[in-house]
Amino acid sequence: MKKKKTAQEGLKIKGMFRLHIEDDGQIVGDSGWHENRIVNLGFLNFVNLLGTGLTGSKINAVALGTGTLLATDATVLPGEVWATGAGSSSVIRPVVTAVAVGSTTLRNTATFASSSSFASSTFSISNIGLWNSTGPVSTSGTIYAGNTYASSSLATNQNVNVTYDIVFS
Repeated sequence: MKKKKTAQEGLKIKGMFRLHIEDDGQIVGDSGWHENRIVNLGFLNFVNLLGTGLTGSKINAVALGTGTLLATDATVLPGEVWATGAGSSSVIRPVVTAVAVGSTTLRNTATFASSSSFASSTFSISNIGLWNSTGPVSTSGTIYAGNTYASSSLATNQNVNVTYDIVFS
């Protein structure tokens, strides 16, 4: 029999993400499920939103990158994929749709559509991050969480579908 948790045991926050690369309606790449890393500013935003009286911002965007693991004090996503021809300070971060799944999970979903020209060339994507801003990174936004996964080649004509769960247990 599973023991019921008490308030003294504390609340744990963790995340899981999965990416599908899609080409002409077919899934050609699947990252599988991976755990994330919640960074310091992301944790602070979660705490503030839960009622400290301080200002916090909700998750509303996701980013892909070609870089390494985020540090716990990260403020950017290493190697974030920048927008095509949009200038040096512009980036495409699709807005996430967030829904509650059961009583303990916040599911964030988004699609990087090839029709939006988010990839200016073929990239080897290897990391992901959740944000409170759609960009640009040079002037706004706080990264909440992210992690790396086995790199995947992404062509300009492919979509990336993201599912990113934040689980409270």
